[in-house]
Amino acid sequence: MTGQSRREHRIGLLNGFAAYGMWGVVPLFWPLLKPAGAIEILAHRMAWCLVLVGAALLVLRRWSWAGELLRQPRRLGLVAVAAAVITVNWGVYIWAVNAGQVVEASLGYFINPLVTIALGVLLLKERLRPVQWVAVGVGFAAVLVLTVGYGRPPWVSLCLAFSFATYGLVKKKVNLGGIESLAAETAIQFLPALGYLLWLGSQGDSTFGAYGVGHATLLAATGVVTALPLVCFGAAAIRVPLSTLGLLQYLAPVFQFLLGILYFREAMPPERWAGFALVWLALSLLTWDALRTARRAARTLRSEISAPSTTMTTGTVSAARNAESSAAASATVGEPVPGAVPDPISGPISGPISGPASRPADAKP
Repeated sequence: MTGQSRREHRIGLLNGFAAYGMWGVVPLFWPLLKPAGAIEILAHRMAWCLVLVGAALLVLRRWSWAGELLRQPRRLGLVAVAAAVITVNWGVYIWAVNAGQVVEASLGYFINPLVTIALGVLLLKERLRPVQWVAVGVGFAAVLVLTVGYGRPPWVSLCLAFSFATYGLVKKKVNLGGIESLAAETAIQFLPALGYLLWLGSQGDSTFGAYGVGHATLLAATGVVTALPLVCFGAAAIRVPLSTLGLLQYLAPVFQFLLGILYFREAMPPERWAGFALVWLALSLLTWDALRTARRAARTLRSEISAPSTTMTTGTVSAARNAESSAAASATVGEPVPGAVPDPISGPISGPISGPASRPADAKP
């Protein structure tokens, strides 16, 4: 690795840590917006995010995709479905955090890889390796244990996991760049969000401006809180292997879990610890299987390439390494990436269908 490539790799890692770190500590932000309710916060997030992303597209002069999208009703319909699903995801997450259910919300993003695998099997007819089947089974057992621990099914976790997995499935079919996709989705969300905010104001129930400039600024900052991690993620995704991002993505739910326990002081009786332990076991199995599969794929590629000759060129070695990274990314919980190779300001707008042949949003919280 040359000095320049090492520098780029370090920059990528820093951006990756920044992106997942911001997603991990975002539970600290939503309570600052009280007394605004979850729906009002969600509406502001949609509206201000479009303003920010629209400004970015104006600066970059990237609008040609919009006309093409409008001429393709099926893709436009899929974008609308994606917008609806991520609306549910964002809204449930904001409500959960402000209702004191940060730990349960973090669980949703822990089990998301297992749910995406299940959807891959059920909807895409993907075939799983034995270890992946075991991981899914352990994850199902974890949900049963947590149901006992909570005295009810962990609805918040399941809603977040299934909405995000469905979002990833839809996004996989839309095939639109990160910033363009976010712009299209928030454009669909914008009018309902604006209408709700205007109605709320007409009823005298809006908190925007009613609690000072600071509170209004925080509500407007929801757009930045949504977009900034995506920018950092995009910068990381073009500089570090997808397999590295696949491991970094665990940082967000880990940080959220720790905040729930240590900062928000949420209760964790033994049954919940047991359920979380099973989830972590399932994720460990997925990661181990992914790394093993990646190494095996890389060895196979190297042997096939070196068969005619014992000499490997620099490009050949690079290809083998890329194959290893791609195999690891597709075999494990995929990174929330809108495309396999996002541009510098693309963001995690989708979660992958993590099966034997898959890849990694937004859609993080």
